[in-house]
Amino acid sequence: MFPMVTGFMNYSHQTVRAARYIGQGFMITLSHANRLPVTIQYPYEKLITSERFRGRIHFEFDKCIACEVCVRVCPIDLPVVDWKFETDIRKKRLLNYSIDFGICIFCGNCVEYCPTNCLSMTEEYELSTYDRHELNYNQIALGRLPMSVIDDYTIRTIFNSIQRKTQ
Repeated sequence: MFPMVTGFMNYSHQTVRAARYIGQGFMITLSHANRLPVTIQYPYEKLITSERFRGRIHFEFDKCIACEVCVRVCPIDLPVVDWKFETDIRKKRLLNYSIDFGICIFCGNCVEYCPTNCLSMTEEYELSTYDRHELNYNQIALGRLPMSVIDDYTIRTIFNSIQRKTQ
């Protein structure tokens, strides 16, 4: 008789605990339902991205040694590196470098494994266009640094709600 009673008590404790967790979940849902919507006027108000945000890739042509490590570590073999072998100095000379951001998954492997640090991630997240061929950036377009959201006086910056909790 004792094992049956203890089993029933165990079952009742587990049921009460499960009901408490479900109630906590409903309370969180209801607390979010009572909030008013926050409308961001997009071109004039922008979110400040976090430090670890992975945006568009920036490329420095002078630092690149055409080793093609970025192509090897990319899961979709995306960067296109054109080079010519100079026989008199026995080194590769970089001719063209391009990345198609319409296909890029922004994993950041090319930036992490680049031995010369010629690739870096920027905070630019506005890669929208009407023609997908405009997202194919060559070394000149990749070399342009975007204007920082914080430095742009025409835009009112808005902190992300996650960043507000940590600050």
